[in-house]
Formats: sequence, structure tokens, C-alpha cells
Amino acid sequence: MSSVRLLPIVAWLLLAAIAFVTLAPIGFRPNTGASPNIERFLAFAAVGLCFALAYPRHLWLILAVVLGAAIALEALQLVSVSRHGRVFDLVVKLAGGGLGIAVGVVVERLWRRIAAKRTA
Repeated sequence: MSSVRLLPIVAWLLLAAIAFVTLAPIGFRPNTGASPNIERFLAFAAVGLCFALAYPRHLWLILAVVLGAAIALEALQLVSVSRHGRVFDLVVKLAGGGLGIAVGVVVERLWRRIAAKRTA
């Protein structure tokens, strides 16, 4: 199985892992030693990058999934007894997801140009 075929699987598994860690009791949250804001930012940047590379022709859908997931997960924390949703955390997640998507779009377009030059 090629890496291009694995990208959608990786993107959805990463989003599922983020959802689990976000909504599970706080004791299940992994501790990397980094600031939680850095962890949030990087997690959503990674999921944004993966979705942008996995579905390069569906930018609006990618934006809806990644940024919508950030909003939904933060809102769902408001109903969790052991978690708390905050606007600042949402902004960090949206920034990370947006940056990841932007980097993914740029990388995919550069990759396409390089591939086109090789075949020309």
C-alpha cells in the first residue's frame, strides 16, 4: 500500500486520537512535558497537514472537518465533568489546524509542480 493511500487513514486516526485525548478524563491525557498550548497547536497542525495532503482537491471540506472538529471538541468539553472548554484553547487549535492546512496545500502544490516537470 502506497503512502498516498495511507494518508487518509493516518489523518482520520490522528483526528480520532485527538478526540479521545480531548474528551477522555484528564488522567488519560498524555504529558509530553511541553506546554499544553504547544501540544494543542502541534496536534491540530499535524491533523491539518495530513488532511490537506490526503484530500488535496477538497480544501473547503478539509477546512470544515479540521476547524469544525476543533470547535466541536472544545464545545464538547463544556459538558464533560472533568474537562473545561476555553476560548483561548479553541484559538490555539484553530491556528494550528489552519497552519497545518496551509502548509499541506503549499507542499502538495509544490509536489505537483515537481512531478509535472519530471514528466515534461
